[in-house]
Amino acid sequence: MGHKVLLSEKSMQVMEECIPELASHAFRLAYYQALTAGAGVLEAVDGSLVETTADGDRKVLRQLPSPTKVEMGSRRMRSRHS
Repeated sequence: MGHKVLLSEKSMQVMEECIPELASHAFRLAYYQALTAGAGVLEAVDGSLVETTADGDRKVLRQLPSPTKVEMGSRRMRSRHS
């Protein structure tokens, strides 16, 4: 197939710095693609779960709980409620 390219640490750092911008662009693209396809999009807006439709209407579905603070590196297990 192709040959392997070895990257220097600096090259990897430069590429990794692009990840947030690429992710933001991908998210925005998916958002508009969903609206263009006629699907509603769910998003968190000011502490509420909101459905946005292609015509710009927004419907508040429910209030969201406050964010949970988590220390970096910690592990959390989600319990199942029956």
